Amino acid sequence: MTIAKNAFKNERLIKAITGLGKKEFDDLLKGFEKEYEQQRKRNYKKKERQRLIGGGRKGALLTIEEKLLFILCFYKTYPTYDVLGFMFKMDRSNACKNQQRLTKILEKVLKKKLVLPKRKITSIEDFLKIFPETKEIFIDGTERPIQRSKNNEIQKQNYSGKKKRHTRKNLIISTKQKRVNYLSSTVEGKKSDFALLKQEIKSKCFPKNIHKHIDLGFQGFEKEYDSNISIPQKKPRTKELTKLQKIQNTKKANTRILVEHAIGGIKRFGIVSQIFRNRIKDFDDTVMLICCGLWNYHLDFNDSKC
Repeated sequence: MTIAKNAFKNERLIKAITGLGKKEFDDLLKGFEKEYEQQRKRNYKKKERQRLIGGGRKGALLTIEEKLLFILCFYKTYPTYDVLGFMFKMDRSNACKNQQRLTKILEKVLKKKLVLPKRKITSIEDFLKIFPETKEIFIDGTERPIQRSKNNEIQKQNYSGKKKRHTRKNLIISTKQKRVNYLSSTVEGKKSDFALLKQEIKSKCFPKNIHKHIDLGFQGFEKEYDSNISIPQKKPRTKELTKLQKIQNTKKANTRILVEHAIGGIKRFGIVSQIFRNRIKDFDDTVMLICCGLWNYHLDFNDSKC
């Protein structure tokens, strides 16, 4: 009996393997099946066929449920292709090919469900479209560990002094509901949070009436952007913070913890929390986008059921 047959009989196992509950899985399956069939029809039109549709050797993933379980399992548990192939009874090369093919379909499905975060903010109008009726936002950077490169220059760029390891970094902007509405491009771990923010979003793009929650990694935000912010008081080198300042910092941290919860929701998926091994160009950016989309999908699905 394959892992797929076992999972479909156990709701707890499905959540452990995919990161989604059974109802969430079934709902996502409808869009996934539709997009998969459309992609298959497009592929058939590209070349002349010598045999009827459905002919030839049958793959290991016979049903659409198994295909969706396969790709979600890859993102949630992030096994090697050898292990993934063993779990779904296929060769490691076929596991790799299936992952690449099904990743594209999953991304399209999440895009149609409007759960993928936006990647660019070039004006206040863009910002208001991404964050409609939002009175406060939460800005933070997040890093993911990667394998140490043998190239010295790449090592220097990706080495994070904060994490003391080689990482890749993204900037996210989330709402009070912990939904990630904006995701920056993926950059080297060496770049600071504030430098990444200045690179990605210009000062004119932030409405002044929206309150912004940030941490000490964004020192200088007030001068570069505006003063409508909440940032902890930094401890002076030769002095201690007063009791009032400590209390204020605690209150700010208790509010800002929502962005950490959002990041934690994204990192439920092992592919963005374990050491990233894949070396395909820009794939690290794609997996972060998809994991943000899966987290937003989870939030939106549960909000719709309330």
